[in-house]
Amino acid sequence: MNMAVGDADIEGPAAAGDRLFRGLRAAGRAIVDYALPPRCPACGVIVGEDRQFCLDCWSSLHFLDGPACALCSIPLPTALPGSPVTCGACMADAPPFAGAPSAVAYGRAARTVALRLKYGRRTGHARLMAQLMARPLTALRGDAPMLLVPVPLHRWRLWSRGFNQAALVADALTRLTGDPHDHHLLLRTKATAALRGKGRRERERIVAGVFALAPDAKARAAGRHLVLIDDVHASGATLRAAAKALKRSGAARVSALTWARVVPDALMTGNIFDFADVDSDILDQRMTG
Repeated sequence: MNMAVGDADIEGPAAAGDRLFRGLRAAGRAIVDYALPPRCPACGVIVGEDRQFCLDCWSSLHFLDGPACALCSIPLPTALPGSPVTCGACMADAPPFAGAPSAVAYGRAARTVALRLKYGRRTGHARLMAQLMARPLTALRGDAPMLLVPVPLHRWRLWSRGFNQAALVADALTRLTGDPHDHHLLLRTKATAALRGKGRRERERIVAGVFALAPDAKARAAGRHLVLIDDVHASGATLRAAAKALKRSGAARVSALTWARVVPDALMTGNIFDFADVDSDILDQRMTG
């Protein structure tokens, strides 16, 4: 007696090869995980999955998703959720961007992740950072299409480091959200002295005029919402200088998004870091751990 055989019951060479490939890949992953098990990106203890924090480090992260200034996004714990408010500093001197959220407050775990990406060449940390930055990026979304613009490094800094950590984060955000990025819309035309230990006004003086637009920036930015991407928001001097340059492109809107933000002690209990010790392009020590 003949029985009809459906197409779904037939496994051709391509399907068999694909199944074999998946099996080999799973076996290879098991071997790698046994020899090099996934570790917490902040403290290094063994965890269950790649790019996963251990419980202690995850608990130490302070997500900045509460009420904040409508312009600079500094946390304002006493403000009512959903009500647009502006902090005193922005009322006195408005920043050149309309919102600058960060995923987390700058603390032990957030600091280690940023430094290991920048100086320890743990480039996979860019994907971890982007995963937690995707939510505040969505909160920035409006009518104008977004274009992610990483804060550029000077060519000598890029040559010595080998990569721009902000560009890696922007790439990862594009893969997660679909928002395009442009690595060359904004240029860094001057090398600058390290900002570590400098006060706010001195930092602003150092970074003044170091950013410029690409020759065809106006055409590329027309009608767009430009979102500056960087790792750490400390005093804000670098972001302000970069945003001022981007505003000359005629973009519909300019915002900023960072992985971690240094928040004053008065607004964030337990934040022991001073903005004078950190910034997006300082901390020249090497992180090898």
